Parts: sequence; C-alpha cells; structure tokens
Amino acid sequence: MKNLIEVKGLTKKYGNVEALKGVNLELTSGKIVGLLGPNGSGKTTIIKILTGLLKQYEGEVLIDGNPISNLSKGLISYLPDQIYFEKWMKITDVVKYFSDMYGDFNQERFNILMEKFKIQDRTYIKKLSKGNQEKLQLALILSRDAKIYIFDEPIGGVDPVVREIILDTILNNHNKDALIILSTHQIYDVEELFDEVIFLKYGEVVLHKPTKEVVEEYNMNLNEAFKEVFRNAF
Repeated sequence: MKNLIEVKGLTKKYGNVEALKGVNLELTSGKIVGLLGPNGSGKTTIIKILTGLLKQYEGEVLIDGNPISNLSKGLISYLPDQIYFEKWMKITDVVKYFSDMYGDFNQERFNILMEKFKIQDRTYIKKLSKGNQEKLQLALILSRDAKIYIFDEPIGGVDPVVREIILDTILNNHNKDALIILSTHQIYDVEELFDEVIFLKYGEVVLHKPTKEVVEEYNMNLNEAFKEVFRNAF
C-alpha cells in the first residue's frame, strides 16, 4: 500500500490557541479511515490543511509524495460540512463546473447516483429540500475518480434514513484504490465502516490503529473504546 498522505510535526495556531500540536500521520491507499473526536478536537483544521484551504502552519504535509499545491488539490474530492454552492444556480451549472474543473468527473456515475437519490427536479438548486441538496453535493463528490476522498461530518444533522443512505453510498460508490477519510463525532453510526481510526483530542493524536486492533485491545465496541481512551488520555 502506498502512502497517500504523510503528516510530520503538524502544528497550527489561531492566535495563542494551538488547534494542532505536532500531529504525525501516515495514511495509505485502499483504506477507509475514521477521523474521530469531539467538536473542537482539531478534525476540521486538519482537513482544511489537507485540502489547501489553510496555508499557514508548521510542519510538513505531503499528498501523494508532494507538498500541497494545485496538483494535490486535484487528487482530493472533498465534501465540506456545509453546502458550498449557491442556491440560485441550476444543477446543470454545477455539473458543468465539476466536469470542466475535474478531468476525473464521471457523468455516468453522477446520473446513476441522482437516480438512486430519487432527485427528480433537476433545474434549480433552490427548489431542492435541504436533504436533497446534501445528496446532490455527495453525488458530485463521489462522481470523481479521485485518489483521496475527504468527508467532514457527512452525517451531522440528518435523519437516520438519510444517514444510512449517505453511508451506504460512500461505502459502495468510491474508487476502491482510494483513501477515504471520514470525520465525525457520531461514532456509533459508522464504526463498522472503518479499516482504521484516528482519535483526536485537543489537537493531538491520542490513538491511530486498525479498528479491529482497537476493538480487540479494549474488548468493547469502537464507541465504548473511544470513551475509554478519552477518559484516560490526559
């Protein structure tokens, strides 16, 4: 397996507050990785650095062996925790943007996902419900044949039925050789999804292991192991 992400001594400060404190990570292709921690643990800060949205930090970050650049951004398909397109836009406008912007965009896969999500009215984004807007964004992200997929809280604030659809879609509609990073604080919903997990607290990596090892070591499910680790973390 090839390292697609290497992070060495990553530190990020907001004024006097250290959001990340010397984070070291190696993440390989073909894995689904859970980036887990409570709100404020540093998950979104790591994601914004990996995706090039935050440029000022200390340490080294390599994407597929190279520093973060426009090239590395093209390797990552990123689903933020908020809807990022304008609601006045037509769906065809967004699809054209993705098709023009990313050479790995798969129109056929997008059409299949839209059928799966049962999104009938494909004219204006503003006519879609919030749930369908989120599904549209997910369809766009998963329609790329990217090397790395990053999902920031994709199941936050959605009902259980939509949550199940989202997780099933992520699991079954990505490039199988890719690296998937899924950030969440709702561990009980997703623990069977992960090949390995990263526990973050106050900007530090408390644990990074294969999920199976964590469950066996603590003799409990991932959600309970997470609670146990955090009780004894500091």
